[in-house]
Amino acid sequence: MERMDDEEIRQILSTQDVGILGLPTGEDGIHPGRAPSLRPLTFWFDGEDTLYFLYVLGASSRKVELSERAELARFLVYRVETTFNWRSTLLRGSIERVPEGKRDEIKEEIEIPWRPDVFERASESEDTRIYQFEIEEQTGIKQLELPPELRTEGYE
Repeated sequence: MERMDDEEIRQILSTQDVGILGLPTGEDGIHPGRAPSLRPLTFWFDGEDTLYFLYVLGASSRKVELSERAELARFLVYRVETTFNWRSTLLRGSIERVPEGKRDEIKEEIEIPWRPDVFERASESEDTRIYQFEIEEQTGIKQLELPPELRTEGYE
């Protein structure tokens, strides 16, 4: 295993479109000793330091409630090709609703190539919000090697 540099992290964020959002569940939004709420989400990366999420809202949304309260959130993005070939990046940052005045501008730029069909239909007929995740800290690790039976002498 080895650490990924900033360019490798940008590459995985640019080529993946699904990750896991971790939101604190503590009453003060910081999560003192309580398990976080984890949500799989599709996302769009702006190529710099921001991710965008489209929330489809129901009658009440725990995800919205927790996002509104959170001072910090985490987002995990990973890609696994084999047990010997994988990459993972963990982001920490702030999450907030995109203001209505900026929503149309952002919506035009957002490209989310994969969304479950149920969300596609819901986003056409139900209330939606766009949230932005500002990356404040990022780390990544990777393992890129051959399985033991394919390694040759001198491979390390």
